[in-house]
Amino acid sequence: MNTTSRRTLLGFELTPRTTAAILIAAAILVLGLYASIVRFFVGLGASTNLTDQAPWGLWIGFDVMSGVALAAGGFVIAGTVHIFHLKRYEPLLRPAILTAFLGYLLVIVGLLFDLGQPWRIWHALIYWNIHSVLFEVAWCVMLYSMVLALEFAPVVFERLRFERPRRILRTVTIPLIILGITLSTMHQSSLGSMFLIFPEKLGALWYTPILPLLFFVSAVMVGLAMVTVESLLSARLMGREAHMDLLDSVARATAVALVLYFVLKLADVTLRGAWSTLLPLRGDRVAWLAELSLTVVLPALLLASRRVRASWSGLLLSQGLVVLGVVANRMNLAVLGLVSAAGGSYFPGWMEFAVTLALLTAGVVGFALAAKHLPVFEGHEEPGLT
Repeated sequence: MNTTSRRTLLGFELTPRTTAAILIAAAILVLGLYASIVRFFVGLGASTNLTDQAPWGLWIGFDVMSGVALAAGGFVIAGTVHIFHLKRYEPLLRPAILTAFLGYLLVIVGLLFDLGQPWRIWHALIYWNIHSVLFEVAWCVMLYSMVLALEFAPVVFERLRFERPRRILRTVTIPLIILGITLSTMHQSSLGSMFLIFPEKLGALWYTPILPLLFFVSAVMVGLAMVTVESLLSARLMGREAHMDLLDSVARATAVALVLYFVLKLADVTLRGAWSTLLPLRGDRVAWLAELSLTVVLPALLLASRRVRASWSGLLLSQGLVVLGVVANRMNLAVLGLVSAAGGSYFPGWMEFAVTLALLTAGVVGFALAAKHLPVFEGHEEPGLT
């Protein structure tokens, strides 16, 4: 009889691979903690490369604006399952809600880093400026985070066997989903509305009156892409089968959204007569062309292929390009576009990278722990309570 006990940490067996991953994650979190201390006790100047010409950097462009978009899979899949009654996508729902919930928590934390006076973040609760786009975004993000917490709570209650509160929440599922879709639609598009207040700060390729619409459409397509990427990677890492039949349908929906986004972009630039501003080519204009061709047209063509959609690596590559494209779009607007218009330059400092990597690591660790100890996935073997 083999009596050798296996060493575990938080439910994970300490193999060489998991041990290495834990050590790397710990190192990233320690560096992020140090950078956080410098930022909050010394200031933005000591921890970032932000200037008057580069007022928004990595923390706004990636941690906040990209983070909100990448968490859009929650409302997209929730609406698909509960509003359109496509119950076959239910296996994707809980992971999508978890990803969205963790994503919004990290967005809120990331915003704290960029605010000059983060201790005043609560002011939006009592100082109402109803004419401000940021006021609407702040309230929508706060309320939607609460909605996501309530949508995910039944998973926790199921694990703890709290049947009564679980049944109560089940009775309000549809109103919660409708509220979540409404709030998401409002703030996903309103992030684009923020750029409408400074047309002189962006070039003609970037600035357009339909930015709110483009932000919403791109949020839908990247939400679908993130659901696919998360499903593929978590299935591989956890040793379970990915729902390739469902992901094939998600990929086709992503391709439709990509085509819609591409048509909107081309029609907008054509109707505004902005094609002439492409020349002479420079950094922000090359970035615009690269974003449109490599992360919109290319993945749309790839996802149109049944062979690509049936392949694990093909799906990961094509949907990964969509994720990369939306991140590039938000970074180009919030950072490159503004910096180019101001005639400045910007590259994130190592502390900015450290904080961003720490937030990403915290999100991955949170997802892994939840997936390990909660019934997040279909067929999850519920552990005992002892």
